[in-house]
Formats: sequence, structure tokens, C-alpha cells
Amino acid sequence: MIDVAAALVFHSGRLLITRRPPGKSLAGLWEFPGGKLEPGETWEAALRRELVEELDLTAQVGGLYDEVIHQYPDKTIRLRFYRCTPQPGSIPRPIECSELLWVERPDLKSHSFPAADARLLDRLGSDPSVWA
Repeated sequence: MIDVAAALVFHSGRLLITRRPPGKSLAGLWEFPGGKLEPGETWEAALRRELVEELDLTAQVGGLYDEVIHQYPDKTIRLRFYRCTPQPGSIPRPIECSELLWVERPDLKSHSFPAADARLLDRLGSDPSVWA
């Protein structure tokens, strides 16, 4: 089982998504920023580290929004999605992703995501309160 912490970064009614870079698995698909836990690291610490490494973004990690366990042909991943808020003045920039976008709820499903995100995308699409 591979543990992955992912951020749901909301700002002004929009959600931050990033595109996986060429040469990585699932290249070209959109995802929520985050990454694998290192040994001994908490989920929240991993997420704070990954946001800085991938996006130069400092954010407050809030509560757990959802957890998904997904079986790919070659691996099983456990994704935990946390609501996050950018620190004032911290503006994300693509470092370890090919691009980033701030999307509104009606536009979220017009982007292609990995299969592991399907249930979360449905939940986000039907939960307007989380976007407020």
C-alpha cells in the first residue's frame, strides 16, 4: 500500500488542480497536489512538504475531507484528501508539475483525472458548501 496525501486547496470559490508532467506515471492527467509520505512522516507534514516542493506554496492543512483506496494493476494506493488554505501572500507556481489551474465547481469534471479520483470528483461536484 502506497500512502499519498493530497490537498484540496480552495481560494475564492476555486480549487487548485495540477497537471502531471511528462515522463511520470499518469502523465498529462490532472490531480490534486500532494505526494507520498516519507517514513515516520505524518499525513499533514507530508502534505505541507509536498506543497512547498511542488508549488512553492505554504498552506494551512485542515481536516480530512475524504479517503480513497484504489487498486491499479501494479499497485494499491491510499489517498487522503485534506482541505487546505493558502497562507496570505503565498502564491503557487508550477515546479514539479507541468501546469496548474484554479477551477470552479462546474468546470472541475471537464478535466481528465486518474481513476483513483473518481469518487472524490463526484463528491466535490455535489457538495457546494465545500467551495464557499
